[in-house]
Amino acid sequence: MSAVRPQILVIDDEPQIHRFLSPALDAVGYEPRRADSGQEGLRGIALWNPDAVVLDLGLPDMDGKDVLLRAREFYAGPIIILSARDKEAEKIAALDLGANDYVEKPFGVGELLARLRANLRQQSQRAEPVGPLSFEDVVIDLEHRRITREDHPVRLTPKEYDVLASLVRNAGKVVGHKELLTAVWGKAHTDDTQYLRVVVGQLRQKLEQDPAQPRLILTEPGIGYRLL
Repeated sequence: MSAVRPQILVIDDEPQIHRFLSPALDAVGYEPRRADSGQEGLRGIALWNPDAVVLDLGLPDMDGKDVLLRAREFYAGPIIILSARDKEAEKIAALDLGANDYVEKPFGVGELLARLRANLRQQSQRAEPVGPLSFEDVVIDLEHRRITREDHPVRLTPKEYDVLASLVRNAGKVVGHKELLTAVWGKAHTDDTQYLRVVVGQLRQKLEQDPAQPRLILTEPGIGYRLL
């Protein structure tokens, strides 16, 4: 019995992209899927639930960022933007809307395949249960939904727990304001950074030895937060 190959859905209206990308994906063990428009791409994501999506921004029926926004309502896998738009604002907008990576056209197939591998690897790691994390006198155990400090239970509100859990799942990495706000409060609150400041302040009061000089939950000015 042959092994199931990871499916990669390529949403692009340029036939030449599919002509050289599909064989390249097939050659390294992926099963390529094709969509030539935004609506077709959204149907493909819903139908196949691919392991990753490669998405062009310049589609004939709708902007790729709109496809990205709608896809993120039901799809959690990696989405890599493939576009000729090289303006920094376009990249930032796509990443803020939930893209995992951005590759400019013209591009090298080797680079795109490397980025696919990296994002699929990260997705696989995120799917694994996060074991207990210890920092000084704090232990965070998401599997059993238990947080202790100096061996005493720490009681968190639902929002405090959700923010902390998001940081734990990305321990050591910067998690952006919009990513945290979307994950915890929903897409309607992506600009309500004051919610986040309040909850992070409450977490520091409960978990840090000196909340004024945090050592566990660090601020990345203008970007987001990092769990050390």
